[in-house]
Amino acid sequence: MKEITIEQTTDMILAACQAIIDNKPYLTEVDSQTGDGDHGIGMAGGMEKAGNALREKRPFPDINSIFKTTGMAMLNSMGGASGVIFGSMFLGGIKGLSPLPVLDGDGFARIMRGSLEAIKARGKANVGDKTMVDALEPAVIAMENSDRSDLTALLGIAAKAAEEGVENTKNYIARFGRAKSLMERAIGYQDAGATSVSILFTSMYRYLQELQKTEG
Repeated sequence: MKEITIEQTTDMILAACQAIIDNKPYLTEVDSQTGDGDHGIGMAGGMEKAGNALREKRPFPDINSIFKTTGMAMLNSMGGASGVIFGSMFLGGIKGLSPLPVLDGDGFARIMRGSLEAIKARGKANVGDKTMVDALEPAVIAMENSDRSDLTALLGIAAKAAEEGVENTKNYIARFGRAKSLMERAIGYQDAGATSVSILFTSMYRYLQELQKTEG
């Protein structure tokens, strides 16, 4: 699909919210290996609030409002560093962006680039630090280096790059959070934040695949 409507974008983000909620036990398990095990609880809680806000406020006037509503709900409900960082994933990319009437490949790649820059400015993490940036930055770069005329194909490319980024976190020593104290003992375990990013991209891609089937 080349582009999706405001309503379809709302449904796509709702699908992403549900995917995180469904993966709460998995994210908890991943985080328990190197962190304090609360990542799944925090993410699922934030996405539940975001989903409720999206359902309550729809229909939206533009694409930007969907991302803003999602990000603000996460920011206000999650608290702590995760709330700020994952809220920024939805809020950072729309800052200063003209209202979008539809979501296409160029628009999505631009939003995610803005999100990445906002997250890096706030958290100071780079690729190799065993954080969500390890999944998000490869996804953004992969999108920017690809043909963006087909949104579905673009999300597939982003999802694959994010998944590979998660795998790569197993090779890194953590530089942030509780896992930082583990030093080399964190090697061999994937990062929970990067895992959440991968789940988000994969769920959005799957939503578009299903939508494409129904629309023939």
